Amino acid sequence: MSTTLELAKFVANTRPEAIPDEVVHHGKRCVINLLAVALHATRNPALGIFLDLFAEEGGRKQASVLGVGVKTTLQNATMANGFLAHLDDFDDTLLPTVFHPSAPTIPPALALSEHGHASGRDFLTACVLGLEVSCRIALAVQGVRHGAVWHMTGTVGVFGAAGSAGRLLGLDANRMAQAFGLAGTQASGLRETFGTMTKAFHPARAAQSGLLAAQLARRGFTSTTSILEGRHGFVAALCPDAADLEQATASLGARWELMNNALKPYACGILAHAMVDAMRELRARPGVAPERVAGVSGRVNPLAIKLEGRPDPKSGLEGRLSFQHAMAMALIDGAAYPAQFTDERVGDPAVASLRRKIDVVGDESIAQDACELTLTLTDGTRYTERVPHATGSIDNPLSDAQLDEKFQALAGSVLPRARVEALLEELWQLERLRDIGKLVRLCRTQN
Repeated sequence: MSTTLELAKFVANTRPEAIPDEVVHHGKRCVINLLAVALHATRNPALGIFLDLFAEEGGRKQASVLGVGVKTTLQNATMANGFLAHLDDFDDTLLPTVFHPSAPTIPPALALSEHGHASGRDFLTACVLGLEVSCRIALAVQGVRHGAVWHMTGTVGVFGAAGSAGRLLGLDANRMAQAFGLAGTQASGLRETFGTMTKAFHPARAAQSGLLAAQLARRGFTSTTSILEGRHGFVAALCPDAADLEQATASLGARWELMNNALKPYACGILAHAMVDAMRELRARPGVAPERVAGVSGRVNPLAIKLEGRPDPKSGLEGRLSFQHAMAMALIDGAAYPAQFTDERVGDPAVASLRRKIDVVGDESIAQDACELTLTLTDGTRYTERVPHATGSIDNPLSDAQLDEKFQALAGSVLPRARVEALLEELWQLERLRDIGKLVRLCRTQN
């Protein structure tokens, strides 16, 4: 059986009771995390651009844009929610890749579930299966050539979206494979756009494209059933020399790659997280103050320098992808949350001065979730901090209690405290919810 068909069969035919409890629980964590970051992102004026366009175009009111209470078409709601889920760079990351699976995968399932009054169990099952498939494809194509140009969340995300949407639409294995074909041919997302609103547009568009693919396949629109492995398919086009498609189906249904999907404690690129941890520890050492820092040196994974080395970011969006800015914020504020990645903080002369004092080197022996930093003060005092596993990594994951704190802080920035608590209670019992619409209504800033 081809890779595409095997994955399609898995999504279409897996029974909910066949999914292990710990996988269901982690899927629930992914939903909680996505809603937290998306709700907080509704404060960003970038959302207004989408809403203005939707209002101008009109359309049936089928599903909700999270938080704001605006109802629009299924595809528009999916796109807007996918955008919100990634805008603050505070969503999840599949390790050891740099793929963010929830932003493209969960929004189409949410829109369809709200519109169709699906149960929490059906919604969660669709999310878990879509997430698992996209995680496996991400692992298969994580080669250097793919990551050098393509934004994996945009390219691979279409398969998670088609999977979650196709499951809720009741596609059989053949039509699911064709939905993957329709999704894969739309896959895109270029890294040149990083540091702008377009980075978050990638998962937004992937979510919308996957939903469209499933909707068309349901109606009999045809496509290839070999989009992944085909001679002129996804892998041949986007990662021809470094893909390993066996990873996409190895121990499928027995080993769940979703369990390696990490939830972020900081609102920046995940490769900076170990450095943020280290700087927060160094901040507490005797005599350390931003104005007394002569320099920061150390060793980090080379990928961090390649993907997140931006010593002079020009905006808050660029700052989220600058490990230098994240490090400076961790030392100055002791935090790396959305408030630390605004245009104002990026342009602060004191912050820029500290960024310029950071000079780390890449070392292949340093894992992606580790670092070793040395801070030197102007009087010659030196402090060294080693982080073996960053907070939020596979070996040092966010606990459920820490996730609750993250949700309360982010959702609480736009919702009343009582609503936040009620929403969180429903989310932890998601599989018991009879109609996902209740969840969406609780997310509205005005009821």
